[in-house]
Amino acid sequence: MIKGDIILKARKEQSLLRFHPWVFSGAIGGQVNFQEGDFVRVVAASGQILGYGHFTPNTSIAVRLTHFGNEEPSENWIRERLQSAYDLREQIGLADNPNTNTYRLVHAEGDLLPGLIIDHYDGVFVIQAHSSGMYQLRHKISEALQEIYGNRCKAVFDKSAETLAKSKLVAENGYLFGSSPETHQAKENGLEFRIDWEGGQKTGFFIDQRESRKLLGEMSKGKSVLNTFSYTGGFSLYALQSGATKVHSLDSSARALEIANENAALNGYSDRHDIIQADAVQYLKNLGEEYDIIVLDPPAFAKHLSARHQAVQGYKRINSLAMRQMKPGGLLFTFSCSQAVDKQLFNSTIVAAAIEAGRKVRILHQLHQPADHPVSAFHPEGEYLKGLVVRVD
Repeated sequence: MIKGDIILKARKEQSLLRFHPWVFSGAIGGQVNFQEGDFVRVVAASGQILGYGHFTPNTSIAVRLTHFGNEEPSENWIRERLQSAYDLREQIGLADNPNTNTYRLVHAEGDLLPGLIIDHYDGVFVIQAHSSGMYQLRHKISEALQEIYGNRCKAVFDKSAETLAKSKLVAENGYLFGSSPETHQAKENGLEFRIDWEGGQKTGFFIDQRESRKLLGEMSKGKSVLNTFSYTGGFSLYALQSGATKVHSLDSSARALEIANENAALNGYSDRHDIIQADAVQYLKNLGEEYDIIVLDPPAFAKHLSARHQAVQGYKRINSLAMRQMKPGGLLFTFSCSQAVDKQLFNSTIVAAAIEAGRKVRILHQLHQPADHPVSAFHPEGEYLKGLVVRVD
């Protein structure tokens, strides 16, 4: 199981002693001759055993630690960690909730399983491995899910080809257990959603916006809503459910908009829902009408620190465009899922956008990812989603 030791340079162990789970390549001393995905022991220059984890060559994060200290992991550690993840979802009321059978079961470092994401859709589990070490454990993960959920586990779908595209391993998407249900469908807060986990973005649905969508619904009665970067219409459905007079879903993807229309029809809201296929930035430049609420939920503009400045400019631009054309008293739900842009920088960017637009804004809510996307206290990088609800005066 353990392929050998990785020895750190002197005084490079401090972050690991504070339980941060990443070993950066620059902290490693000497030559390393391990294969991608090997399970290794990490040792300080003094000889102290610091922990164990998966090795990835030729990347800035060379080892993602799954265990700290000198005790070797048990043979059942994957099963034990998945059980712990399940117990947390049970504690927060998601593991067996008839109104919400869509949730994240494993959130990487937040569940002590770095490099692993598992989303649950009404008994179907979608796995995305972000490290080759976790990918090599996919069959054990599938078996453990079947043990924990019993006959509630209908299928396990591995969707790691995209996340491991740069790996030397050849990952192919496919079912590890079960098969494709006739309808890819799941429920969130009583709303039915068509989920395309096989061909859609990420695992098929943006579960992390569940609480923000609920808040939008609470503020949408009698309002007109523009949902930009709408994907399959998550925010749109909540607005419609709560009595919005009209909702427009805007996205560049025809396939995503097709599913958004299906979702509106599935819940009986087609009469107040329209789709707009367009580039959001271009569309915001010349809005043909005023909306009471605009949602800006773009994809990550910066996946690495090197792209942070460009991302900030992108966020400022789209928020300024939206603010400039909003009616006084309008609400803007605006988000960033760029890990490289922290909460303080994002808030400052929204202030800069308001100044550029010449509008006064007041912050009503500060938003973040829900409890099924937990953040390890020792790994603040896990808090990637941040959002604001601002009133534009």
